[in-house]
Amino acid sequence: MISVDEARKLAMAFPGTVELPHFEKISFRTKKKIFMTVDEQKGLAVLKFTPEDQSVFSSSPDGSITPIPNKWGLQGWTTVNLKKVKKSLFKDALTCAWNTVSQKS
Repeated sequence: MISVDEARKLAMAFPGTVELPHFEKISFRTKKKIFMTVDEQKGLAVLKFTPEDQSVFSSSPDGSITPIPNKWGLQGWTTVNLKKVKKSLFKDALTCAWNTVSQKS
């Protein structure tokens, strides 16, 4: 399990990260691109992966990481249940999401 405050602290540790509202959610961006959103009410985060990375993280046996079941999911957007995910897995997934977005021009 990871709290919203822990997720925020981890996201803000990446260079160039800014926190901005995104509709009713919080977004974390680098180079003006979102790598994570957080829905505080539901305890869910959404991370941006490549489709390949999405398939790796979604194979987690605890079911805490799942592709979004629509066209956004096909683009790598993936839901993380903050109440279920192990902190170490979340940190790896967040790092991967930040790298995915920060490496784009």
